[in-house]
Amino acid sequence: MGTRFEDRTEAGERLATVLAQFREQPDALVLGLARGGIPVAAAVAKALRLPLGAMLARKLGIPGHEETAYGALAWMQGRTVKVVNKPLLDRVLKHGVRQEWLDEVETRERAELLRRAGLYPEAGDDVAGRTVLLVDDGLATGATMRAAVEAARAGGAAAVVAAAPVASVDAEASLERVCDAVFCLYLPGKFRAVGSSYRHFGQLTDDDAVAFLTR
Repeated sequence: MGTRFEDRTEAGERLATVLAQFREQPDALVLGLARGGIPVAAAVAKALRLPLGAMLARKLGIPGHEETAYGALAWMQGRTVKVVNKPLLDRVLKHGVRQEWLDEVETRERAELLRRAGLYPEAGDDVAGRTVLLVDDGLATGATMRAAVEAARAGGAAAVVAAAPVASVDAEASLERVCDAVFCLYLPGKFRAVGSSYRHFGQLTDDDAVAFLTR
């Protein structure tokens, strides 16, 4: 798995080329998963001449192995949606992770979602009856995107499309079962980490993300 993209903006510009069918569609909307997906989504929205907003989502990481998500949360219009990988959760509990530890993770991530909801100017877009393009910088397990899809569905979206520059094969397969369409530029056979596909993959602050949304 080698470097494929210079940075998130360049990845978004390239991703837009496979989303050309949505260009200037009056009912379409691009939502970037905060924070890392927002620069990608901004480039997509600019190329397709579509409105840009944010989808607030947080993975629920396994204590001690935080990069591995057993589920995720997404926030939209005052409502929080939760999705869980039940087989993984059962294995985690069987191998000694205590339920109260997982409850602490969820409490912390719910609080972070609410904090961000007060900061992000475009986190409350009305998706009812619209085609929603959910964009992230990459899909490892697909958990946060799954939560985002459920949040968009709960908000009344007419169609939900997931898009990312890079994804694991498993993540793409899981999303194909719940989305109207899934677009990924690169599906490495041996997926290590999203950042491995980028030359520049720095962490974004809230101020960085908000700047993309308000430009």
